[in-house]
Parts: sequence; structure tokens; C-alpha cells
Amino acid sequence: MTNKPALIIFIRNPEKGKVKTRIAKAVGDEKAFQIYLSLLEHIRSVSAKVEGVERYLFYSHFIDEQDEWDNDLYHKRLQEDGDIGKKMDTAFRRVLRHHSAAIVVGSDIASITTGIIRRAFQVLEEKDYVLGPALDGGYYLLGMKKNSPELFEKMPWSTSKVFAITQSRILQSNASLGLVDTLSDIDHWEDWKEYGWEL
Repeated sequence: MTNKPALIIFIRNPEKGKVKTRIAKAVGDEKAFQIYLSLLEHIRSVSAKVEGVERYLFYSHFIDEQDEWDNDLYHKRLQEDGDIGKKMDTAFRRVLRHHSAAIVVGSDIASITTGIIRRAFQVLEEKDYVLGPALDGGYYLLGMKKNSPELFEKMPWSTSKVFAITQSRILQSNASLGLVDTLSDIDHWEDWKEYGWEL
């Protein structure tokens, strides 16, 4: 066990035709693929600048030792089979064996910053949990100090109820919770257009 906290990043292996499929319906597989590569580059740059943490990169399908994620900077792991709840629960369980606290983020947030992640770790120093709400009713960031499988069981994933249910479960357990900025997922072409990034 180390007192250094852990940052967990979930990504999908970037394969054309298999990422950002809802965006692809509007603009095609190639552009959707390029958007996802841009999002990966963004979270890679943001996460590399977070000081004082160990970084874990969890791939969706296979571990790529030859990609652009520095093997010396990221501990590379494979996501568990199952829904996103099962994947997160297992990742937290594995990482919290070795760290005093952990935060998970995804790779779909164009507006996430190093500062937001730093603040989330600061919140977690004072609170039991930290959440980053998403505008669609989910969350893009979750942090905790102990395994909490109850946050992932029987959750209506990919609905607008996920954040509210998660918040309620935390508070009903008499645990303390802090929040960071509310941000937007990039799930649809309209979401991406808001940011105006050039590809």
C-alpha cells in the first residue's frame, strides 16, 4: 500500500468503425475515428501533467505496448469483461490494493483539464468520494478510498439517472461527497461541434 493516489483512465482501443459510433452515423467512420484520436491525445496530455499520482491505463480489448501512451508513465491493464459497472468495480478493487485512493476518468471529455483532476484529488483528501457530473446525467469522474461495489450494482447505465442514483447511494451510506465541475461527454456530433477543434 502506498499513500500516493492513483489515476485510472479507461479507453477503447482505437479501431476505425468501433469508436464513436453515434458520431459516425452523422459524419462517417473516418471522421469519428479522428475525433476519438483527438480525445485520446487530449486525455493523454492532461493526465501526464497530474503530479504525485500513479497512472493506470485500462484498455477495452487488448494492451498495446507500442502505442503513444508512455510505458514508463502508465501502468497498462485490461478492462474486465462485463458492463461499465463491472469494469470500474474491478479496476478500483485491483488498484486500491496498492493505493490509498483512486480516481477514474474516461476518454470522452474534451473539456477536462489537469486542474479539474488535481482538484478532484484535493477533494478526495477531505471527502470519502468525489464525482464529476456530466451534462447528460451521468458522470465522467469518480473517486474513492475503499472498494464500493454498491455504486455499480443494478445501475441503469447510459441513462440520465446515473449521477443522481450514485450520489444518493453515497449519501445514504453516511459517507461524505465532493463534486468538481459539470462537463459534457462527447457522444454526438453536436457535442463535438461545440468545441470547434480542428482535425
